[in-house]
Amino acid sequence: MNDEIRNEVRKTYGKIARQGSSCCGSGSSCCGSGIAQVISEKIGYSGDDMSSVPEGANLGLGCGNPVALASLKPGEVVLDLGSGAGFDCFLASAKVGPEGKVIGVDMTPEMLEKARGNAAKGNYRNVEFRLGEIENLPVADNSVDIVISNCVINLSVNKARVFEEAYRVLKPGGRLMVSDIVTLKALPDSIRNSLAAYVACISGALMKADYLKAVEEAGFTGVKIMDEAIFPLDCIVGDASAGVITEEIEITPGQIKEAADSIASLKVYGLKADRESPDSMRR
Repeated sequence: MNDEIRNEVRKTYGKIARQGSSCCGSGSSCCGSGIAQVISEKIGYSGDDMSSVPEGANLGLGCGNPVALASLKPGEVVLDLGSGAGFDCFLASAKVGPEGKVIGVDMTPEMLEKARGNAAKGNYRNVEFRLGEIENLPVADNSVDIVISNCVINLSVNKARVFEEAYRVLKPGGRLMVSDIVTLKALPDSIRNSLAAYVACISGALMKADYLKAVEEAGFTGVKIMDEAIFPLDCIVGDASAGVITEEIEITPGQIKEAADSIASLKVYGLKADRESPDSMRR
């Protein structure tokens, strides 16, 4: 089942990369040249953010703006898990400057090709994109200052492993800042058991307490929620993720009402201690 989910995620987001946005499926009511910008504004990106990146880098797939809360400094090394077409990487690039570096990792070849093309268009010399799974990062131990991610970890079939990998690659004193989807209460079985709903960032999301526990159990200290907001299911299935992602989800208005207020967007922070404890060193 895990391989089936991973393959479906890769196939769907490859299709999004080829089409150029999250909502251009045939018959989608949300299609329009500015929909990605509208979505991004709602989740915390400024007009300057959106105008500063190459056209096609922002696909409207996020659930927050992790770069805004990351407090990036010149010279830092940033790693973006599930970097897509490169939107957050390009924003981070400007903050760390030419002496810094940004690495994006994505498992979808089409997204990687799109991101590299965007980097070339924007002449981003301090950004590189690597093909890989976020459960097995192609990144050296203790080599990055901060790990960011935007609405991607919920798609992993092994979220605990993702946080362990993030901890591994961070330098002592490094930090985690991720935006992601969690659930606040159990979803209806019709949604929870849907593979299409998993790909749409819904049914694969952890309960809020379990998400925070997974971050802590990976070794992070000072774990805290920096921001939290309800992320309405009707928005996910009827607006931001319409078309490619949800064309196979059959969710009735009654089911949407039943699951109202079940899903939240969190921005979560964690710190890798300057000195690791004996327990974390054995991990």
